[in-house]
Amino acid sequence: MATIDQQFVEYIVKTLVNNPDGVEVDRKIDEKGVLLSLTVDPSDVGRVIGKRGVTAQAIRVLLRALGTKQDARYNLKIVNTDEDGAPSREGKAEEKPAEKKTEVEKPEEVAADDEEVEKEDEKSEGDSSELAEKTRAEMADLDDLDI
Repeated sequence: MATIDQQFVEYIVKTLVNNPDGVEVDRKIDEKGVLLSLTVDPSDVGRVIGKRGVTAQAIRVLLRALGTKQDARYNLKIVNTDEDGAPSREGKAEEKPAEKKTEVEKPEEVAADDEEVEKEDEKSEGDSSELAEKTRAEMADLDDLDI
């Protein structure tokens, strides 16, 4: 029977992923507290972790709140599995060969693009010099103030 903490994590994660049947939460108790190991379908790992780990961190924050109520310290470990369902080697990402670019740009198109970039650069240089002049004027006005 799953404990309240396991049910809590399962509920949250199953609502996030595309394959809720692949969600599994294992529970271990050690001297540091309760360790919950979360295993999800390999295609859903990105959804659980989120951009820059934001989603995983949010789940950990919710677990910490639950731990306050339960008088326990919770840790969440997201187990990375490969396509076979076996845990992958930690710290070693699989290297994929770089895809070759098959489309070659025509020289005329490149030259036209270069001219547009140069025009944009000149325009942005003018904008930045105007901004610099305005900033200098505002700084001079601030220097005149008696504080």
